Amino acid sequence: MNFGCAKLIPSTSSIHWIDQLEKIVGKTHVIRPGADDFAKYEQDETEDLRFPPQAVVRPASADEIQKIVRLAQTEKLPIVPRGGGTGLSGGALAVKGGIVLSLERMNRILEIDKYNFFAIVQPGIITQQFQETVEAEGLFYPPDPASRGSCTIGGNVAENAGGPRALKYGVTKDYVYGLKAVLANGECVSFGGKLLKDVAGYNMTQLFVGSEGTLGIVTEITLKLIALPRLRRTLLAPFDDLHQAAAAVPAIMARGIMPCALEFMERDCLQAIENHIGKPVRFSKNAAVLLIEVNGNHESMLDAEIETIGEVLEEYDAVDCFIAESTAQQNEIWDIRRIAGEAVKSISLYKEEDTVVPRSRVPELVSGVHEICDRWGLRVICYGHAGDGNIHCNILKAGMTDKKWNEELPLAVEEIFKHTVSLGGSISGEHGIGYIQKRYLPLSLGEAEIELHRQLKHALDPQNLLNPDKILPN
Repeated sequence: MNFGCAKLIPSTSSIHWIDQLEKIVGKTHVIRPGADDFAKYEQDETEDLRFPPQAVVRPASADEIQKIVRLAQTEKLPIVPRGGGTGLSGGALAVKGGIVLSLERMNRILEIDKYNFFAIVQPGIITQQFQETVEAEGLFYPPDPASRGSCTIGGNVAENAGGPRALKYGVTKDYVYGLKAVLANGECVSFGGKLLKDVAGYNMTQLFVGSEGTLGIVTEITLKLIALPRLRRTLLAPFDDLHQAAAAVPAIMARGIMPCALEFMERDCLQAIENHIGKPVRFSKNAAVLLIEVNGNHESMLDAEIETIGEVLEEYDAVDCFIAESTAQQNEIWDIRRIAGEAVKSISLYKEEDTVVPRSRVPELVSGVHEICDRWGLRVICYGHAGDGNIHCNILKAGMTDKKWNEELPLAVEEIFKHTVSLGGSISGEHGIGYIQKRYLPLSLGEAEIELHRQLKHALDPQNLLNPDKILPN
């Protein structure tokens, strides 16, 4: 399998429908091939894949999206919805050409309801911008993907994004209580709203969460908020034994502690970060570290939790424990964690597998992945959200021949996924299936389950124009 393919699209200079797009959104918001900023829409953050669309369109309203979708139906054009372009499974790639529909102009917070603890946003709002805005009001939106500074809420909804705080607070789906969307036939629909209870019909809101733009184009999202915790404690614990670090994760929660985040980084990950930023990183010589954070509103409770966590770390042979004493130190630790993906990617071409297992099986997952990669002669770097069992396994091409990369790597990945599933896990925890993982979906889902997916897709998009060639295996 070639992970670095590209698709050549014919010139669009004489295609009449592009002129119609310009009439809908304005000439400045349709980008043709060859324009200065066209190239960024050919790819997302998925390895080195590039698929040029025939045009990029940037609507500013649901009404414009309706018109674009109806035009696409008439012209039989694929439509690929796009948020911030930070996806890691190829979900925003125009693999069939057609139109990339960027939602970047629909980036407003429409309402913050401080009395009912809800917000209504457009899909193009940057996640971190939204979080900081509601925090200024004493409210909290917990989902925090590593790319929160550039990813969008709409993209988070499409992928059901998670992040470190999913351990305590859940993932995107746990905060989406309503949405509006444009269907493949151009019709607008609205589901849910500012209601904690609503069982009027099927839960269509949740059907769209995680659907990767294959069922409709989300135009508005109603999000639940909670009160902002006043206090937090952050610590780093290094281990000389990778298995002991992983085993300490379920042990902490077995003691009645539910951290806000519990992250795992092995030595190669820390050293990749160190090389990438050009300065020392704490505990980069140890086999692995755990990054642990607790939060709440009472000093005494957090102090007691940190003490208990310290006892568990000592039981599992942690060699040290650094407790961040200031907000600056806490932010420094989190900046290091959030740059892990970028640091690993800077080493060479890579393939990231988003494995997830029950948290008690994390030690078996990590050791099994290393054993498989050692057997295939592959270099792998593991890090991720150990507290919820979601480990990112990054296989590096460095020094590997193209033949081995294209022919043997898919077989090794399949073995990794089979091992993951054997532990009660799944082939994706938060990155989605998208384009690059669809061939492996039968490892997680049976024939009946996949057929049900096909029927849902056909019912909502009978012409298969909404983000085609994603999720479902060929």
